[in-house]
Amino acid sequence: MSTPTSPTGTPTPSPAPRSSVTPATTGGSPLESTQGRTTVADGVVAKIAGLAAREIDGVHGFGSSAARAFGAITDRIPGGRSSTTQGVSVEVGERQAAVDLTIVVDYGVAIADLARAIRRNVISAVQQMTGLEVVEVNVNVVDLHLPGDDDGDGDGDEAATSAPARVR
Repeated sequence: MSTPTSPTGTPTPSPAPRSSVTPATTGGSPLESTQGRTTVADGVVAKIAGLAAREIDGVHGFGSSAARAFGAITDRIPGGRSSTTQGVSVEVGERQAAVDLTIVVDYGVAIADLARAIRRNVISAVQQMTGLEVVEVNVNVVDLHLPGDDDGDGDGDEAATSAPARVR
């Protein structure tokens, strides 16, 4: 290979090869480099975690019964949308994140296996998309969805309100 020369015939230094390697990090985090710093809002991490948890079969819903009832009302309002962060809370630092999920489980699902699958999926999604280290994913099971439940809250109140009163 020959060395490039200038029009005057003197050798010119070849440009440094371009690299696809990321710039050197300053603090050991993919979110910090010598060229700047990236921050990720709590709401972004909460949405990623909520969507990742929803991908797991056996997760029926999120949030307490009051939050689910409010969400059901919001869904029925024209223009209203259900929140992807209902039942999801996060704490985000500069390099780490912690996730708390409040879920409703479908009847018949092994809860310990479900929680393990949720943790794996949430950790993978959050770390891959944000570069944050996920230090913990807490799963709080607050309700069980039974087959045939129409409103999805699993609390059985709908039967009491639709049956005729026994006492007058």
